[in-house]
Amino acid sequence: MRFIDIHPDNPQQRSVDQAVAVIRDGGLIAYPTDSGYALGAQLGNKDALDRIKVIRKLDDKHHFTLVCKDFSQLGQFVQVDNKIFRAVKNATPGPYTFILPATREVPRRLLHDKKKTVGVRIPESNIVRALLDTLGEPLLSTTLILPGETEPMSAAWVIADALDGQVDAVIESGEDVIAEPTTVIDFSDGFAEVVRVGAGDPTPFE
Repeated sequence: MRFIDIHPDNPQQRSVDQAVAVIRDGGLIAYPTDSGYALGAQLGNKDALDRIKVIRKLDDKHHFTLVCKDFSQLGQFVQVDNKIFRAVKNATPGPYTFILPATREVPRRLLHDKKKTVGVRIPESNIVRALLDTLGEPLLSTTLILPGETEPMSAAWVIADALDGQVDAVIESGEDVIAEPTTVIDFSDGFAEVVRVGAGDPTPFE
């Protein structure tokens, strides 16, 4: 497993390239976001998806998340009507995950078994934006919350210790990462339902 240092305000392209190379080679990375660390891999990477399920002990009912660079990228992968469009647009970028009906661009294995929905989010993080810019597509992702825990992991060295041999790279940003998961808003039935209250203010969706 390798450590990759990336500056939180001015991500160095050389380091970003190293992290993206790990992702493109089929690797699984742990990376900092605006709501704790997350696990990330390439969209079509079934092996990494299986590894994430093992690390987090997830079942088929779990919503995986596509971490998107911006709203136009998000719109390629989920169906957003006008009313939902405004609500989501006003809350991004930020510590929210939105559950929405997926388009055909999303690999079937990422979809919720019955609802055919997927989570999407646009974090407020220079590191994540730099990774997505270089990768050129969304990142298959899930918050790094270990089984039995309620808060995301927030320190690179603790992750390296806990997940040695289970992830291929850990990104170290050199700054404190907020250990609070995203607020999850479910729009799969056409209206907002607050599923989990986390770092994002749920008030606009209640």
